[in-house]
Amino acid sequence: MSFDRKALLRKAMEARKFSYAPFSRFHVGAALLSADGRIFTGCNIENSAYSPTLCAERCAVAKAVSEGVRNFVAIAVVGPENSQTTPCGVCRQVLYEFCDENLSVLCGGTDENYMETTLGALLPNGFRLS
Repeated sequence: MSFDRKALLRKAMEARKFSYAPFSRFHVGAALLSADGRIFTGCNIENSAYSPTLCAERCAVAKAVSEGVRNFVAIAVVGPENSQTTPCGVCRQVLYEFCDENLSVLCGGTDENYMETTLGALLPNGFRLS
């Protein structure tokens, strides 16, 4: 499926504005594109206890899945403007639960500074129970 990469990155950049990152100060936004063209956004939400911290990617996945959507084409993840932020290991596994290896993953800081890869490249031999 063809999609507008810059528009998806801009949605992730908008979501990044809502990030709650008082501890790491590493603000992240994500925009998850479903096969039916809907975009679900998320931002990282830190917590004093650390383990309940929610990454932007998992926030976007939770929003989509809670609305019955489970078929995705791409995700854009943006961190600081000078970075090409990639999903953490936990987020890679969560994405693998709902996406196939061909999911396009845009990793960036802006809509001009990004790299594109696939979930399969980020998580080779991902784990599934089914």
